[in-house]
Amino acid sequence: MKKRIVITGLGVVSSIGIGKDEFWKNLIQGKSGISKVESFDTSKHFTHNGGEVKDFKPEEFMNKKKMGLIGRASQLAVAAAKLALKDSGLEKKSLKSQRTAICMGTTGGESQEIEAMDATWANKSHEHIDSMSVIQYPVNSISSNVALELKVEGITRMFTTACAAGNYAIGYGYDLLQLGKADLVIAGGTDAFSYLAFTGFNQLGAVAPDKCQPFDKNRKGMLVGEGAGVLVLETLESALERNAPIYAELLDYGLSCDAFHMTNPNVEGVTKCMQNALKQSGVASESVDYVCAHGTGTRNNDKTEAQAINNVFGDKRVAVSSIKSMLGHTMGAASAIETIACCLAVNSGIIPPTINFETPDPECAIDCVPNTARKQKVDVALNNGFAFGGNNSCLVLKKYERR
Repeated sequence: MKKRIVITGLGVVSSIGIGKDEFWKNLIQGKSGISKVESFDTSKHFTHNGGEVKDFKPEEFMNKKKMGLIGRASQLAVAAAKLALKDSGLEKKSLKSQRTAICMGTTGGESQEIEAMDATWANKSHEHIDSMSVIQYPVNSISSNVALELKVEGITRMFTTACAAGNYAIGYGYDLLQLGKADLVIAGGTDAFSYLAFTGFNQLGAVAPDKCQPFDKNRKGMLVGEGAGVLVLETLESALERNAPIYAELLDYGLSCDAFHMTNPNVEGVTKCMQNALKQSGVASESVDYVCAHGTGTRNNDKTEAQAINNVFGDKRVAVSSIKSMLGHTMGAASAIETIACCLAVNSGIIPPTINFETPDPECAIDCVPNTARKQKVDVALNNGFAFGGNNSCLVLKKYERR
């Protein structure tokens, strides 16, 4: 018999707010976190905007000595994890004595470290590369850095399934709790603003010049962002025992790896992923109130996802929104931050909007909650996260009810 797994803490660092309260307030107000890129010179790029987190102060979450030993992606993850623990009432509780697991997802890892090494090698020589940069770069350093900062000695895992990695990490954490291999899971995703990602997506012609317009007929592409989202997962029994806040129940998840195309999504694969998530959760499609879309703002992604949603829900007009219209694409952090948005939507009965929506697209015939948040009861929410190579993921979250 399945254990009931609940989410009891939320921590987020994003371009529209740090901490769940500021994030949620700005999200439902439709505030954009997109601005001119300041991390590096974009004069030779086609576009110049992104979702940078410009008010992040890592010294508020760790001492300056430790800051110098870890990269920005780890700093964002540590901050989000500490915010989640505080929110869950575990801030001052030692995690050493508990079987606590750390599960994190990323796309680029400590991308800024390898970019710095590359610049040093190109402008000077490999002999001038700081050895600490070499140590910081491997992606597993992120989960290790979070564990070291929180003094956690249990399982640590990293997931590198690109833009679906946050959902993969949360799903793995769910499995650890179900299998009794952990009593508490700190799970999420993180990515720092990356020159590599910004340049790569510019060269692909996938970046919008100024704003992200998911599902709009005239959408021109995505916008690169950064951030971290971390959640505290535990069994219902554990949460009730310590009188923890319960934001939502995580019913189950669905995954698929289509191996269809390196960059283009596949309608059949995305449809099956969502259907598998519902089947695993024992939820009928008619019971779903909200889909938090992957919704990147690119032509193929939005068209494919809209078709898949219609395949799953048929005549049911389910509410769908893309918060990437406000944050940009935070890469490995995206689906984790979007899971937080789902938890808050379930908890508050408010669905965040898809901003910048101007012209309906017949190829995206969905209700994308255009421009204005909607007050609506949300008992069940789906969170979609799709990635290059057909790495698809879907989480199913439900409003907590005593039985």
